[in-house]
Amino acid sequence: MLPRLQEKYQSEIQSALAEKLGIKNPMAIPKLTKVVINMGVGSAIADKKNLEMAFDALAEISGQRPVQTLARKSIAGFKLREGMAIGCKVTLRRQRMFEFLDRLLCIVLPRVRDFRGVSRKAFDGQGNYSLSLNEQLVFPELNPDKYTRPQGMNITICTTAQSNDEGRLLLELMGMPFKAAPAPAA
Repeated sequence: MLPRLQEKYQSEIQSALAEKLGIKNPMAIPKLTKVVINMGVGSAIADKKNLEMAFDALAEISGQRPVQTLARKSIAGFKLREGMAIGCKVTLRRQRMFEFLDRLLCIVLPRVRDFRGVSRKAFDGQGNYSLSLNEQLVFPELNPDKYTRPQGMNITICTTAQSNDEGRLLLELMGMPFKAAPAPAA
């Protein structure tokens, strides 16, 4: 069974994008390719248990096993050596990607404290969007009794859009709650 957001993309969003962007070739219509969730755990240098907790939390959030990220170079001031595990990440594609995005847009972002929308400017120039969450407990899958230490994460949404405007339009049609556009100066 197709995830709800994927079904919406195929039935409504694709045709709306083609019409608004003036694209005739269906293969040129912007689409999502992957979602990467990354947790950097700086406290893992001192206590390995913090990394294990982040690893477990990310596995529960994403529904698949994360991989550890290793330090690329040594930094004596942080007591960091090259090759030490300092975080974890997971890459979601296809159905898991759509299921995660649906939960993110409908359940998680509304639960963020003092939420007024996500930034309209967090694009990288090629239509990919990044956002960060300061607190992992906004995900309802996580038990607050088990995960007592606050841990943030970065979420990158990769698209085939050619520009930031195309990527923004794709995410708006999917339901991304962007902040209101600034009024033009008079």
